[in-house]
Amino acid sequence: MSALLEVILPVFLVIGIGYLATWGKIIGVEAVEGLMYFATNLAVPILLFLAISRLDLEANFDPKLLVSFYTGAVSGFFAGLLGARFLFGRPWPDSVAIGFATLFSNSLLLGLPITERAFGADALAGNYAIISIHAPTCYVIGVMAMEIARAQGRGLLAAFTGFVRSMLRNSLVIAITLGFAVNLGGIPLPGVVTDAFSLIAKAAIPAALFGLGGVLYRYKPEGDVKTVLYICAVSLLLHPAITWGIGRALALDETAFRSAIITSAMAPGVNAYVFANLYGVAKRVAATAVLVATTLSILTAWAWLALLT
Repeated sequence: MSALLEVILPVFLVIGIGYLATWGKIIGVEAVEGLMYFATNLAVPILLFLAISRLDLEANFDPKLLVSFYTGAVSGFFAGLLGARFLFGRPWPDSVAIGFATLFSNSLLLGLPITERAFGADALAGNYAIISIHAPTCYVIGVMAMEIARAQGRGLLAAFTGFVRSMLRNSLVIAITLGFAVNLGGIPLPGVVTDAFSLIAKAAIPAALFGLGGVLYRYKPEGDVKTVLYICAVSLLLHPAITWGIGRALALDETAFRSAIITSAMAPGVNAYVFANLYGVAKRVAATAVLVATTLSILTAWAWLALLT
């Protein structure tokens, strides 16, 4: 148990320090927003660009890994979408935002550091394979569903136009696309560029974790308790359970299996709130779910890691 706590607690302590620093006004709200902007719009995209540009695509893009993880993710989306609509009576746009929260696990800021601390840097290939198509896949599903829900008689063309516009503005999608282009095209990068990018990439996870704590401080848990707990149950239990079942059924390699389970067991990422805020729907639910699920995942991540070791 102590070994598992040593893996999980440092990650959440960095988040907690960011939370307390913001609460204690050691760092201001504007500074936190600036830090998160740097992390999510520059450092993290550069980290993903470097990782994907260097990734052995043939060796690490195991179809069984992607099927296992994304079957659980898409199942989580529909569970969130339909549960919000038919269990809690939310409007369709709200339901899409809630479905996005149960779809978009925090694969990068939580899944990556926890996997690395638990199994070492050599175990991250599966994580990067999942992450490389995570943002594009989730945003394709979420944005298209939202545009259809909002079109309301304006037709598929209006939905498709909104979808393309949203995708072209997403820095993660752009970085991932460029990473694939460099990798598949065999384009050499100057050493001075990769060294500079590597320095920025090293700051990505610590800055994002600290900033996440500051962001979570702003979103006080309030209201919609049943809906929030439902999101937590789908994200922290249903998604990894489905991924576990599919992974075992497909005889997924143990290293890839661990990456799939840990990634699928993470709380909804801040992107869940970003998505809800982008469309102006279910913002309080999304923000509260991110905060509550991130807190609960200290225990659930420990439980899933215990099953894996």
